[in-house]
Amino acid sequence: MLDILSSEIKACRICRDAPRYGAPLPDEPNPVCVLSATARIVICGQAPGIRVHNTGLPFNDPSGVRLRDWLGVDRETFYDPDKFAIVPMGFCFPGYDAHGSDLPPRRECRETWHDRVFHSMPQIELVLTIGQYAQAYHLGSRRRASMTATVLNWRDYFEPESGRSILPLPHPSWRNSSWLKKNPWFARDVLPLLQEKVRILTS
Repeated sequence: MLDILSSEIKACRICRDAPRYGAPLPDEPNPVCVLSATARIVICGQAPGIRVHNTGLPFNDPSGVRLRDWLGVDRETFYDPDKFAIVPMGFCFPGYDAHGSDLPPRRECRETWHDRVFHSMPQIELVLTIGQYAQAYHLGSRRRASMTATVLNWRDYFEPESGRSILPLPHPSWRNSSWLKKNPWFARDVLPLLQEKVRILTS
């Protein structure tokens, strides 16, 4: 079932051929996600950047280096689909805005694929929501008014519901280095717990 779903996602061209929101994708679609029937952790970010788009490998950029450091895993473990599923809110690089920043994830992905994807991976125990778009989908009305407030109140979401814990995280982009300096509680309180949970669920 997951193999069929993965193939359907890989062949998706909705945002190029029949976009529902805004202009068509500026580049040839290259959906990037990793589904798994065995992984107990799923990483839910925003959308691939141009480097990930070009390589087809999720988090194959400096953000991935920092994320793996947060998780306490090496590159080989991170890319082992038996240990981690990776399902961003947008599967394709959305292009740049007028200021040269990445556009938000395409809404077509969430509406077309996400409910099916998470229904197809019932074994997931820990959902890591990176950034506001993933937190909006996975937390819904439970999300706080800002990303910082949501992450600060992580304990409210970490208790399992329906067998799944949700841990909201900031984006590991190096652009967020100032955020990490302003919020030392994240490294002090959240990362040790995250690393211990990852160790248990990937062992």
